[in-house]
Amino acid sequence: MSQPRIGVDLVPLARVGELLGELLGSGSRPLLGRMLSEHELRISVTPDGAPDPAGLAGRLAAKEAVFKLFGATGQPVPWQGIEILRGPGGRPEVRLAGPAADLAARAGLGPIDISISHDGGFAIAVAAAVAVPVVPAVP
Repeated sequence: MSQPRIGVDLVPLARVGELLGELLGSGSRPLLGRMLSEHELRISVTPDGAPDPAGLAGRLAAKEAVFKLFGATGQPVPWQGIEILRGPGGRPEVRLAGPAADLAARAGLGPIDISISHDGGFAIAVAAAVAVPVVPAVP
């Protein structure tokens, strides 16, 4: 029997502003650079090319919301394996790879839908998918 799964996360834009300061002021790979792929960083910009705190916060919230769908309590978030990209018409789209794809498969998740919104200094994301119980192979 299939089971709906929902994940939600909220990220303060002020925290992303702090992380942006680390990213822009450091030659190392600070936290934000470990959480978002190079592609995600490139597409999270304002029309004038500056980093977009709302877009970055939305992607971080979306990654956390997707991770909550996996039901992988106690495991680290596979940040680089969950990408939040622009799909057709600009809608956010989820791409999974590596450990994130493995966790999704173990959870029996089908396609993941994501919604992101920004207001009042926060970004919120909701991820939804349907999980179908995984039946282990019989040897």
